[in-house]
Amino acid sequence: MAETNTSSARVAKRARPGRRRAASEAARIEEIFARLAAANPEPKSELKYKNPFTLLVAVVLSAQATDAGVNKATPALFALADTPAKMAALGEERVRDLIKTIGLYRAKAKNIVALSRLLVERHGGEVPRTREELTALPGVGRKTANVVLNVAFHQPVIAVDTHIFRVSNRLPLATGKTPEEVEAGLEKIVPQKYLLHAHHWLILHGRYVCKARKPECPRCIIADLCRFKAKTLV
Repeated sequence: MAETNTSSARVAKRARPGRRRAASEAARIEEIFARLAAANPEPKSELKYKNPFTLLVAVVLSAQATDAGVNKATPALFALADTPAKMAALGEERVRDLIKTIGLYRAKAKNIVALSRLLVERHGGEVPRTREELTALPGVGRKTANVVLNVAFHQPVIAVDTHIFRVSNRLPLATGKTPEEVEAGLEKIVPQKYLLHAHHWLILHGRYVCKARKPECPRCIIADLCRFKAKTLV
């Protein structure tokens, strides 16, 4: 009995450092999101849209383009077509003319008109609320679907773009070699109370502070919680 108790004590002693590290890491992640939340309690998408459909179109247009560039093109487009039926009626050629300032505009115009027709034919003109249905639409990948689910329908999902991928691997939060790996990791470690807005906090942090070429570490509110070795200190 004495030997059994001694063995149990040894196992517990070996396990404690691991538990302490896990608790410390959980506290670090909690603090990161607490600070981001305090700085921006209600983050919003920087894309301009009127309804779930125009959001979907704007996100499709934003692939390999900036939000600012998309926002310059969409007011004229949405003034003419802010529903799937109107967009389908507008036609590919007219849509192409209205978005030609955006990269890959020909392919995007084709996809937008095609997805609009499918929304009318299969979904009664409504934007579906599941990832599976969204990704079945032309030009809609997992990231685009997640943005729509999060922004339009307030689902606690994370759309991993280049900014989130960079920030999550740098801090690090969840590491991975693909957006899907980072997405899965983030959804496991982000505290539930922060999950709804985590997408926007990380995107905005990557866009304006933790930049690709030269992160602005001196003005970063979570710099002391970051383990990125190549910090810019001045």
